[in-house]
Amino acid sequence: MKRIFLLKGLDCPNCSAKIEKEVGELDGVQSSVVNLMKQTLTINVAQTAADTIASQIETIVHSHEPDVEVSEIVQESYIPEKKQEVNESYNNEDKKLTVRLATGAAIYAIGMALTVFAKVPLPIELAFLIVSYVILGGDVVWQAVRNISKGRVFDEHFLMSVSTIGAFVIGEYPEAVAVMLFYQVGEFFQSLAVKCSRKSISDLMDIRPDSATVRRNGELITISPENVSIGEIIIVKPGEKIPLDGVVLDGDSMLDTRALTGESVPRSAHKGDEALSGCMNQTGVLMIKTTKAFGESTASKIIDLVENASSRKAPTENFITTFARYYTPVVVILAAFLAILPPIILGGGWTEWIRRGFVFLVVSCPCALVISIPLTFFGGIGAASKRGALVKGSNYLEALNNVSVIVFDKTGTLTKGVFNVTDILPANGFSKEQVLEYAAEAESFSNHPIAKSILAAYEKEIDQSVISDYKEISGYGISVMAGEKKVFAGNTKLMDTECIEYTTCEKAGTKVYLAVDGQYAGCILITDEVKPDSKKAISDLKHIGVEKTVMLTGDDEKIGKSVAEELQLDKYYAQLLPDQKVEKVELLDSKKRPGSKLAFVGDGINDAPVLARADVGIAMGGLGSDAAIEAADVVLMTDEPSKLVDAIDVAKATKQIVMQNIVIALGIKSVFLILGALGIAGMWEAVFGDVGVTIIAVLNAMRILKK
Repeated sequence: MKRIFLLKGLDCPNCSAKIEKEVGELDGVQSSVVNLMKQTLTINVAQTAADTIASQIETIVHSHEPDVEVSEIVQESYIPEKKQEVNESYNNEDKKLTVRLATGAAIYAIGMALTVFAKVPLPIELAFLIVSYVILGGDVVWQAVRNISKGRVFDEHFLMSVSTIGAFVIGEYPEAVAVMLFYQVGEFFQSLAVKCSRKSISDLMDIRPDSATVRRNGELITISPENVSIGEIIIVKPGEKIPLDGVVLDGDSMLDTRALTGESVPRSAHKGDEALSGCMNQTGVLMIKTTKAFGESTASKIIDLVENASSRKAPTENFITTFARYYTPVVVILAAFLAILPPIILGGGWTEWIRRGFVFLVVSCPCALVISIPLTFFGGIGAASKRGALVKGSNYLEALNNVSVIVFDKTGTLTKGVFNVTDILPANGFSKEQVLEYAAEAESFSNHPIAKSILAAYEKEIDQSVISDYKEISGYGISVMAGEKKVFAGNTKLMDTECIEYTTCEKAGTKVYLAVDGQYAGCILITDEVKPDSKKAISDLKHIGVEKTVMLTGDDEKIGKSVAEELQLDKYYAQLLPDQKVEKVELLDSKKRPGSKLAFVGDGINDAPVLARADVGIAMGGLGSDAAIEAADVVLMTDEPSKLVDAIDVAKATKQIVMQNIVIALGIKSVFLILGALGIAGMWEAVFGDVGVTIIAVLNAMRILKK
């Protein structure tokens, strides 16, 4: 069974990784995921362990973060807290910590000043330093003791406690307090960075409306959006967010879609247009008939996608977590060897070698890595969302870096998917009007874009009472009885299957061949227009390193070739059924460069199997189907292929910052570890090797939010 716990106040990426691991190792727990964005822990637990799991989780959480409040979320009734309650980047707890750090630092400064300028005796100096140490580091030492009592020895609390207390023992009093002071300052900056990153994403996702004005029994009442049913009429005034997806029944307005799509240009909304939740109504009053419940609306889906993205960790994140788990015990053992073996082998000098061992411990703390790497991916997901690309996990964000082959669906992805009848070619004595009428009758029950274009060209009402025996043959076309006439409308494969002699149309475009009572009646030519930014998107993708671009389409060879040549694609495959698209993707996947990824971009419901099969499935989400969005790993919130370039650009920037932080952290720490072991670096240098590097890495990670 699935259970979700709220961990209110959890801000430490390192602690969240430890909590996730330890809860996952409990008896009966099949999976454990901590979401730092939502401050939640989601587990799948066996029924036999369900009764005791809550208390065990609380014990584990408080062993790492004593101040975090643990409570279970009842999923059916859970509504996220209001933005102002969860998104304060500097709250009361932070203020208390600031006062504590300032007080401890002030006492430390007074003690040092008295020592340097007044030459006070050592006991007075020690009194000031010990008091400041207790204020600054008492909680760290206490946490280390608690962890040791529970068998968890090798963590940052242990490293800081042993190294600073040891510094007191060997007479390095000022350095001991300084190490603890700067460690706490580093932890404070880390907490603020996580909160700032969370607030940035939450501000971006502040599209969830607090209320909806609904018309009931002739009156307008304001209620929670969760209580509005499908089919009810809502009124949205200028300056209000649209609370639920629906269709405009009355009114004209301009809609700000920036929160959904990243686009700054408003869109017009008129009677009959679709209105998506999360858009800001700017000018006129809109009357909207809801088409989706609140939980299924666009705003809710976007919020859910972004908030849950951090639960899918990138391979680099998982590596760093595992690395830190083994790295810390190793450096503690090396520090012990450094402090003990040289005096035994060389004789004497215990104080100096113990000092070097403590320096080694301070430098070795892995905070810079375990904090900055998750924070960078966290920010990368937010930056991509800001540019209209929703990435469902940092694993997919990292995978976008390695995409070498991108496969596109044609209709609705590279082309507008807006079809127009451009020619009618009658045959065997049928007139153009008859061909169009029979085709309109055959397509009258279909929602396919081609059917809509035929019905739009016909411009007359269809008497559907005379239509019977309607059959839609996937990949072929439609069979229907129109009055007493048997009508087939579809492609050449349908004509061949029904053994109907026809004349092949040589013109470029989508062709609908028509047969009435077994006789070929003619052909309707329908064309689709390439999207304005498709060509530039393909060019930009090649410029940023994509090796191969391929198009798959169910249209005929001539259309496929025409579009592929116009967009300068590397390859295309035409006249494909949905299952054949999967086969082509598998073929392309088998031929891609080892270690690279294949991405598929599509928008239709028939693209869902291919999206799921690709290494990275990318759905055109603006007008795409729910099935495609559900199956995809990345959702582009507009129907512009260029958004894919933005997503890959953010992914590459994220990876670049991650690698920079790894090099900075390991490189500088390695230098200071060697200098500390040689006795060249002291406690002050060790502070920079730990806290300084951590702050640099965190600030570097925050750069991704500006993308």
